[in-house]
Amino acid sequence: MKLDRDELVRVLRTEGDNDTADKVEGALPEEIDTDRDADALDGVGLDRTQLMAKLAAGGFGGSIAP
Repeated sequence: MKLDRDELVRVLRTEGDNDTADKVEGALPEEIDTDRDADALDGVGLDRTQLMAKLAAGGFGGSIAP
């Protein structure tokens, strides 16, 4: 799954997770591919399951692409 880094940062900041948002900004490309960037996501404390939970909650709106 692909998603926009800035949108992920926005959602994290909205949730009050500024530390993870800062790590995402510094460690991940503008377009995040959850398969390609799985190690980098793990490195900032996120995994695919957490991202899927955020998507299910509607946190990313229409900004994702399959």
